Amino acid sequence: MEYRLLGNTGQKISRLGMGCMRLPFVDNDGNKGVDREAAVELIQYAADHGINYFDTAFAYHSYQGETYVGEALEGRRKDVIITTKQPLWEMPNHASIRKNLESTLKKLRTDYIDNYFIHRIMPSNWQQIQERKIYEEFMKFKAEGLIKHIGFSYHGNLAHFKEVVQAYPWALCMVQHNMLDIHREVTAEGVHFAAEQGLGVMIMEPLRGGGLCYAPTPVKAVYDAAGFTHRTPTEWALRYLVDFPQITGILSGMSTMEQLKANLSMFNQPDMTANCLSDAEKKVISDARKAYESIITIPCTACNYCIPCPFGVQIPTLLGLYNDAHRFGHWDQPRRGYLFAKNANGAVNQCVSCGVCNEKCPQEIDVVKQLHVVQDALDGWKE
Repeated sequence: MEYRLLGNTGQKISRLGMGCMRLPFVDNDGNKGVDREAAVELIQYAADHGINYFDTAFAYHSYQGETYVGEALEGRRKDVIITTKQPLWEMPNHASIRKNLESTLKKLRTDYIDNYFIHRIMPSNWQQIQERKIYEEFMKFKAEGLIKHIGFSYHGNLAHFKEVVQAYPWALCMVQHNMLDIHREVTAEGVHFAAEQGLGVMIMEPLRGGGLCYAPTPVKAVYDAAGFTHRTPTEWALRYLVDFPQITGILSGMSTMEQLKANLSMFNQPDMTANCLSDAEKKVISDARKAYESIITIPCTACNYCIPCPFGVQIPTLLGLYNDAHRFGHWDQPRRGYLFAKNANGAVNQCVSCGVCNEKCPQEIDVVKQLHVVQDALDGWKE
């Protein structure tokens, strides 16, 4: 396992980190919840086999995610690096910011956090984060020794990401990047930019919610033609990221012991290091990307002209979830994403068929009709 310095924090972390947003579930009469014993076993196995970076968040798993991490890592505090995150929507006032941190410390069974993030910074909430001086509140925690380093997780575009990076002396950031999202989110340019500013760079969604573990027929044909018969779609996707010298760590949300062992085996290969890809291998990944992109059912380009919807429907997100399900041939994560949209009052059940989105769509999609196709396909996930 390769270990790398995380920006200027002085932390030396495993290239493979464990994201604790997708801990094992157990089904109790149709209601899914975390399988506590399996989750603790999984985290402990990761810590015993070379992973020393664990990422969780205040609201993961119905506000209990930090509890499982704390239980699993109790007694190992000096050997692991724990990152957790507090989102703006859980900070209605300054008192709540401290209260949430105190709750987190108790759940994690520790008296300090290695890396504490402002969770899910986006263009829509950035102004409020600045006006409310959230970073300055975190600095108070740092001065008290309750946290060691301040970072942020981000969803948004490259231009705005650069603004966020330069706004404060962050220690590290977590961004979405993978072999498909080369033109979405912060892009490879954003990864380079953050590293150039001295930030440690952590990657989330390296497998697009697990979708990149699957190779539909056109993608499989690309991989088969490359001759690397021993290499799985998962390994191709992870190697794309490992190749970046600017990326410190890659977070994988491993839900089963099988997934964890497979990833450990991959990252323990001696050539699983920065600059590992040959030009020929980079072409394979480029061709595979084109093959994935060819499998699109609804011709949505995510131009966002259809939003904001007057009734709050997250139109491009929902269409994207449906397309991902078809693209990867894997439905669980899109269905789970639809549940989150529904919980946020952004799913198709909010649609009144007003047709405003149809009028705005430059692709001339019958958006209202397609939204109901999406609902029929994705609704029903329980958690």
